[in-house]
Amino acid sequence: MRRIIALAAAALAVAIAAPAGAQTEIKFGHVGEPGSLFQLSAEEFARRANEKLGDKATVVVFGSSQLGSDEDLIQKLLLGTAEIALPSTIMSSVVPEFGLFEMPYLVKNRDHMKRIEEEIVWPTLAPAAEAKGYKILAVWENGFRNITNNVRPIVTPADLAGIKLRTPSGEWRVKMFQAYGANPTPLSFSEVFTALQTGVMDGQENPLTQIYSGKFHEVQDYLSMTGHVYTPAYALVGQNRWNSLPEDVRQILEETAKETQAFVYETAARLENELLDTIKAESDIAVNEADKDAFIEASAPTYEEFGAQVEGGKEMIEKAISLGQGS
Repeated sequence: MRRIIALAAAALAVAIAAPAGAQTEIKFGHVGEPGSLFQLSAEEFARRANEKLGDKATVVVFGSSQLGSDEDLIQKLLLGTAEIALPSTIMSSVVPEFGLFEMPYLVKNRDHMKRIEEEIVWPTLAPAAEAKGYKILAVWENGFRNITNNVRPIVTPADLAGIKLRTPSGEWRVKMFQAYGANPTPLSFSEVFTALQTGVMDGQENPLTQIYSGKFHEVQDYLSMTGHVYTPAYALVGQNRWNSLPEDVRQILEETAKETQAFVYETAARLENELLDTIKAESDIAVNEADKDAFIEASAPTYEEFGAQVEGGKEMIEKAISLGQGS
């Protein structure tokens, strides 16, 4: 028995030991499907980073939830079994202050988002993430979210009454849709298509790039252009694993992540303009505009609750709104 244990230990040591001079692999995991903004963003970042890294390290992208759900990836960053992830809504479950980006109709456009990034994300949210063991390399995008479902067109919040709606993991997204009268349920992105197809969920809400790449339009009857939340995405690392990388590798990765933001925003704007026509052309889904004023009015309780519950929440909301004046 001792000999068997010794042999097993030796085999494990051989399996996990990197050969001398082996190139460091930087695993970048995300949940986006092929063609999604996440996939396009991560691949562009990897291309740019690998050109600069040479033989120092290699960024390898694992999309389509290959390394797990957002929840899994967040844990893997802390464990050091993945180096980079691209979370969005889930950050509000990890660091309460990130719930700022769950406030409906807060972010008006990308120029407004850039001002929020400069004056709120880096001074306030980034340190809050670091206190939980994470480091934000750059702010990218998930996008403006719209609702699909198989029950009825959504024009006002009242139309959401009783609809079983998939949401990502985020306390404030759930509260927002509860306030609108829906029946929201968090579910991993990789499970959404099947949940819609089988009727476990009536609908879901996502940016057009996720709706199209996830093929949700193929199993949904209605697409309502609510634009209810703009969700950033974050090129995120775990502090411990990050600090173990060589300084020159860290510098290249961080600089490249920030440089890639321009590509992300340009690509997101292009897809926003193109995908609605593509979705209409490739499916029978009925598209309608929502009464955004009615949604904004129904969103007041969510703002009030966030401002009261989250430390500094009221001040962050007021600052973000003030940064949008003139946008």
